[in-house]
Amino acid sequence: MLSKTSISALRALVHLAQQDDGSCLSPRRIAEALDESPTYMAKALRHLVKARILRAEKGVHGGVRLGLHPSDITLLAIVEACQGVIVGDFCQSSRPASTFCNFHKAALELHNSITGVLARWTLAHMIEKPHPSGVHGGGVACVMTNGLLFPEIAQPARSRIRIGK
Repeated sequence: MLSKTSISALRALVHLAQQDDGSCLSPRRIAEALDESPTYMAKALRHLVKARILRAEKGVHGGVRLGLHPSDITLLAIVEACQGVIVGDFCQSSRPASTFCNFHKAALELHNSITGVLARWTLAHMIEKPHPSGVHGGGVACVMTNGLLFPEIAQPARSRIRIGK
C-alpha cells in the first residue's frame, strides 16, 4: 500500500525530527544514517521539499530540515507528496449517493477509511515510538528500521523536537 518512497520519506522525517538541534542534514548524511541509497533518499526528500514538508537550504552547511512542526505533518501529506493524491477506484458520478452501485459504495467507504487513518496519524505520533519494543522471540523485522531485526528493548525516542527557524 505504501510505496518504498513513502517509507523512505517517513524514515527520513523521523530521523530529522529526532535531531536535538533541528540541524540541516544533507540527503547523503540521512541516507547513511538510515542505511539507504543516497540517490533514492534524495528522490524521496525532493518530494517532501516540493510539498513544503521539508525546507531545503543551499550552501556548505545546506541540506534539508523540517518545514513544519511534526504534529502538523500527517501520514496522508507524506504519502500524497510521494505517491500522488489517493484516488478511490470507483465510479465517478455526480448522482446522489443513494443511487450508487454497491461496488461504488464499498470502494468509497474503503477510500474514506484509508485517507481518514492517514490524516489522523502524524509525524509526532511516529516519533513517540519509532521502533518496536517488548517483542519476544529475538526481535522483529520492522520497515522503520529498514527491515532489520530490532532487539526486544528499544531505545526511547528523544523527547526534544525542533523545526527550522
